[in-house]
Amino acid sequence: MDDKQQIEALYKQMYRAMIAKDIETLGTLLDENSVLIHMTGTRQPKHEYLRAIKDGTLNYYSVEDDEIIIEVNGDKATMTGRSRVNAAVYGGGRHTWRLQIKSSLVKKDDRWLFVEQRASTY
Repeated sequence: MDDKQQIEALYKQMYRAMIAKDIETLGTLLDENSVLIHMTGTRQPKHEYLRAIKDGTLNYYSVEDDEIIIEVNGDKATMTGRSRVNAAVYGGGRHTWRLQIKSSLVKKDDRWLFVEQRASTY
C-alpha cells in the first residue's frame, strides 16, 4: 500500500476501534502526544480521550464514510474525513452526526500515527 492507502486504512481502523471500544488498538493509532479537539473547542489529550471511550462518555455505534481527502508531504500528512457517525456523547441521546475530522499525521518507524484531530460538522 502507498502512504495514502495506509492513511485511509488507518482512519477506517480508528473508527472500528472506537465502535468496538478497543482502547488497546486505538491507542496504537494515536501518537503519544496526540490531541482531539472537539467541535466545542475542548482539547482532549490521548489518555483522556481513551478513558472517555472506555467509560462510556463517548459511545460510537456506526460510521459511513462520505469523503476522505489525504495529502502527503514526506513523513507528514493531513487528512480530512467526512463521515456520518452514529454516536451518543456526553450523556446525550444517540444521533447521527455529519462529522468532519481534520487530522495531522506523522510517520514514525514506518507507521502513520494521528497527532491532532479537529472535529466539526459538515
